[in-house]
Formats: sequence, structure tokens, C-alpha cells
Amino acid sequence: MTHDETEIIGKNVKDMYGTFMGKVAGTITDIDGSIQSVGIDCGSQGLQQIQFEQLVVQGDVVIFIPKWRLDSQRLIREKQLTLRRLKALIDIVSENDDMKTDAEIIHEKYKSKLVSLDETEKEIKAKLEARLTELEDQMKSAKMLLFDAKVQFKSNEISDATFETVKSCTTEVIEHVTHETSEISNVKSRITDLELEVQEITSSPQENIQDSAVSYLETPEQQIVQTILPEAPTEPIPIPSEPIEAEAIPMIEPVNESEVTFAIPEPPQQVTTETSNDDNDNDWLARMEAQ
Repeated sequence: MTHDETEIIGKNVKDMYGTFMGKVAGTITDIDGSIQSVGIDCGSQGLQQIQFEQLVVQGDVVIFIPKWRLDSQRLIREKQLTLRRLKALIDIVSENDDMKTDAEIIHEKYKSKLVSLDETEKEIKAKLEARLTELEDQMKSAKMLLFDAKVQFKSNEISDATFETVKSCTTEVIEHVTHETSEISNVKSRITDLELEVQEITSSPQENIQDSAVSYLETPEQQIVQTILPEAPTEPIPIPSEPIEAEAIPMIEPVNESEVTFAIPEPPQQVTTETSNDDNDNDWLARMEAQ
């Protein structure tokens, strides 16, 4: 143990906002001599065991740091470092594609780290909400004490000095609660900002791939051509008052088969060789006589 660690016993303990908590009654050490936890006598609240990492020695006073503050600071620090390394890894791969295969292993390592930090983040958020509920109850109690002191002072039940003492103490508690509530709100806001950064760095590549795929599949013709449907008639179709008569279709009278006569054509005459030869002879004799 260092000299400061051995001199911690017997010192007063205050929180970060100056409120007195108690005195150091003793320590519990590990086998190597390092302090694991510190026992603080908190009066009516009894002896409380507090981790040594939550205490900071400043002169004659030991300052108590809330557990939620240490856990949230550790979470923010680790998440910021992981995000910076992921961004640096992406920049390296963008500058040199040959290192893409080697970078995938480290990339998966950092992604698994972010997943584990998300689980820790849920636990810290639950602690912050629980602490906010405690602070809200403390604020109500302090305001009730101050208001009741005003009533007692107006009814001449307590002196002016007593009322000023109550007013001073309750104002200190209200300032303490207000300051811690504001600090918790800032921590929650910072954690939310880191969540947005994580979503941006992990989801942006996938969104870019999807956008490029959609732009590739959509052709200019598909974007221009639109199906034009006929518009429905705005005015009702008029209905005629009188019924529409159908046109008269002439009826075909049946024919009596007995009265029908069919003309049978004569078969064509065949021209024989003999006939053609006689005609040719007659024509030749006629021409000779004419000469």
C-alpha cells in the first residue's frame, strides 16, 4: 500500500458536491496488500462498504465518486476509442483495397466489442434512471422541509436563526440534487450521441449498397413510362324514357322443293382431229376459188 492508502483511515468522507457522508472506519485488502474496499461509518445509515476506486484522497478529506459516474465515464471512453479505430480502419481500406481481407478480422473484433458495450450501456441506463428517481424523491423531501420551516417560522414556532439554518441546509441539498440531475442528463445525452455515431458507421455501407442496387435496376424507360388508365365518367349516362324498338328483320319464306327446277348444262363438244382437218381443207379450197 502507498502512504496515501494507509493514511485514509479516520478521515472524513464527502461526496463530489461537498456533502458530509461519514468517516473511514477501516479497509479490506487483497493478499498483495492492495485495498479492495473501504468501510465508512455513515452514522444512522450504518457501516457501508465502498469500492476503493470510488474514493479520491484530497488532503484531509476523502472524496466519494458515485458508481454510475465511473461506469458511464468508462463506457463513453471505451466506445469513443472503438469508434475512432473503426473509422481509421475504414479509411485504411478505402485507400488500399489490398488490405481489405486483413482488415475484416479486426473489423469483426471491433463490432463484437460494440455489441458487448451495448449490453453494458443498457445496465448503466437502468442505473441512471434509478438514480434520477432517488434524486427526485430527495428534491421533494428538501422542498417539503423548507416549506414546513416557513410555516413554523410564520407561526412563531421557531426562531429566525433556526429558520435560516433550515433554509441553508435545504438549499444546499437542492443545489446538490440539481447539479447531479444535470450531470446525469448530460451523460445520457452523450451516450445517445454515441449510439447515433455507431448506427451511422455500421449501417451506412449497407444503405449505400441498397441504394446503388435500386438505381441499377431502375432503367430510364421504367422511370418515364407510366400506365395511364381511363378516367371514370363524371356525369351519369342518360337513360331513355321510351323503350328502344329493335329493327325489323325480314323473314325468309321457305322454298317449295317441288317447284325448283335445275338446268343441267350440256357437255362441251370435243374437237377431233378429223373435224379440224375438214375445216382446214374447206378453208383452203375457198381461198383458191377466190383467186
